[in-house]
Formats: sequence, C-alpha cells, structure tokens
Amino acid sequence: MHISSESAILYFGTPVILVSTVNEDGSFNLAPISSIFWLGWRAVIGVGSSSQTARNLKRNGQCVLNLASVNEVAAVNKLALTTGSDAMSPWKAARGYRLERNKFELAGLTPQTSETVSAARVQECLVQQECTVAAMHGIAEDEAMLKGGILTFELRIQRLHVDATLLQDGNPDRIDPDKWQPLIMSFQKFYGLDNQQIHASTLSTIPEKAYRSPDVDKARQISKLTALSES
Repeated sequence: MHISSESAILYFGTPVILVSTVNEDGSFNLAPISSIFWLGWRAVIGVGSSSQTARNLKRNGQCVLNLASVNEVAAVNKLALTTGSDAMSPWKAARGYRLERNKFELAGLTPQTSETVSAARVQECLVQQECTVAAMHGIAEDEAMLKGGILTFELRIQRLHVDATLLQDGNPDRIDPDKWQPLIMSFQKFYGLDNQQIHASTLSTIPEKAYRSPDVDKARQISKLTALSES
C-alpha cells in the first residue's frame, strides 16, 4: 500500500564521484558529489553555486570525474562537511562545514596528472573521466527561495581512464560490471551494490529536515487542492 510522503531527501541511491578542479592559485580542489548522471559521453552534475567546484568550473571550464569504489569510502568520508570556498554559504556554515584547502592531503589521496585538462585525477580511483564544461544551467529558477543556489554543469568527457582490472578479458573497450563495485550514496549513507551499509557517514549527522525544500510545501498545497476538487 502506497502512502503520501514528504521525505526531505530523494537520494534513492546514486554513485559517489570525487570532482577535482583547479583553484585560482593553481592548487587542486576535490569535492564529493552524488548528483550526477550520464548520457553517452556527456555527464550532468549538480553543485551549490557558491561552492569552490562551481567557481572553478565557471572560471576554468575543466574537471575530472573520479568515480569512487567501495574501497575509497573512508577517504570520501574524510571530505564530508568540508569546503574549499572561503565564501561559504550560510546553509553550509549552519550545518558545520569547515574550510579546507588541502583536500587531497586530508583524504589521503594522490593527485595524478591528467592528459587533456589541468585538473588532477585521483590515482586511487579506478575510473577517471577528464571533462570540459559544455553548458551551465540554473536549477529552481521559478522558486524565489531556491533561485541561484544550485547550478548544473553539462560536461563533455574527452578522455576516459579505466584500471585494467575492470575490463572484460581481451576487450579494452568494455567494462565488466561484475568487476566494478561503485560507492553508492543513499539517503546520506554509504552502500555497496549488495545493499549493505559499509561505512559510517559524517554527512548523515545533518538532520534530514535540514534539506527540506519549499517545493515540498508546494506539493502539499497541490495535494490539498486536488482533495478539495474531488470532494
């Protein structure tokens, strides 16, 4: 039986990506995200407009999408509640984020030179995608309280690096899904494909209600109007 729900978070299970970009001073920023999808050799990511990742992408137009496996979960968790931006949004400040300049060092990860972009790859990640920005769009432009807060970037993948251990035998252009074990974020917690929680999540210390969007209230109003029209 289905019931109406107002869950503030709708992350039902998406892959965790470490996005590396280049800061103004030439150093590297590294940010974990799970708002991403792919269509062909294009990826679309969603990030806060005041984040260092957004600032770097708008200025430099380049990044690397480093796909985290279950083996990188501890490193990813070390980056939770950190930001590379000194212009921290009030939302992040209220939820305990802190400024961190040396993301690679904090996570214990190794920067690796890319071939087509200035951003660094994460050596430990078995899948790395070098990308350039193709387009940028705002999200929730129709909602005054949300307008300007989130940006989506369409990224064109121009070099794909895959560790040989993930490839099908004898075929360098085919990834064997039985060998790839992505790290999954589901409702602020870390999972593998076996649906088992695999590591404590610092991000989950933020109460879910903190993510409640004005869109939930709009949806409630629509439900009330629908109920009235049917009565």
